[in-house]
Amino acid sequence: MHSSRVKEVLPPVLDSTSEPPPLFDGTTRLYTNYQCPFAQRVWITRNYKGLQDKIKLVPIDLANRPTWYKEKVYPENKVPALEHDNKIIGESLDLVRYLDAHFEGPALLPDNPDKREFAEELLAYTDTFSKTVYSSFKGDVVKEAGVAFDYLESALQKFEGLFLLGDLSLVDFAYIPFVERFQLFIQEVFNYDITSGRPKLATWIEELNKIDAYTVTKADPEYVIRLFKQRFLGQ
Repeated sequence: MHSSRVKEVLPPVLDSTSEPPPLFDGTTRLYTNYQCPFAQRVWITRNYKGLQDKIKLVPIDLANRPTWYKEKVYPENKVPALEHDNKIIGESLDLVRYLDAHFEGPALLPDNPDKREFAEELLAYTDTFSKTVYSSFKGDVVKEAGVAFDYLESALQKFEGLFLLGDLSLVDFAYIPFVERFQLFIQEVFNYDITSGRPKLATWIEELNKIDAYTVTKADPEYVIRLFKQRFLGQ
C-alpha cells in the first residue's frame, strides 16, 4: 500500500537572498534539501503517509544558507527540521518516528514486539552502516563496505517478506537514501555491484523503486557521483 497522487510540484530552493516564510503561523513545514540523504528519510515518510498537503516542503540551499534559518528556525543550522505546533524538531530518525506517531496515514512501525525490537537494533546501526561504507572508499571497498551490505542482507532474512521488518516500515526509509548513493558511487568508481551475491538486498532495492513516495525523492545520480568524487577522492 502506498499513496498514488499527482506528482508534486517542488518549491524552489531558498538561499541567502531569500526571505523567510511566515514562521510559526500554524503551517507545518519540513525544512529540507533535495540532495541530503538525512532529509530524504523524512521526505519519503511524509510522502508515504500522504501528508503532501499537510506538511509544506521548504528546501534550503546548504551551500548558501539563509541567515534567518539559523537565527529564527533551527540554531543547529542543518536539515531536516520540522516546524510543527509552534516548535522545531530536528534529527532525521527522530523525525521519521515523529511523523509516524503524530500524523495520519499508514503506520510505519509494526505492533509485533519482536519486530519492534529489531527495528530499534536496525535504527541504532544506521550511523555505523554509513560510516563503515564511507571509510571503505579509502581502502578495500569490496571487503570493507561488504561487511555493511552483508549486515543488510542478513537482516532481510530475519522475517518473511521483502523489507527489513517483513512489511515496509520507516526502517527501510532510514536506510534507502544511503544505499541509493552508495550503490551509484561504488558501481561507477569501483565497478562493484553491491547486490552481487546478495539477492535479498537486490530485491529490497527493486521493491523500494516501485514506491512513488520514494522514487520522487531520489537524488540526481550525476550530482551524487560528482559530490562523492570531490568529497572522498579529492577529484
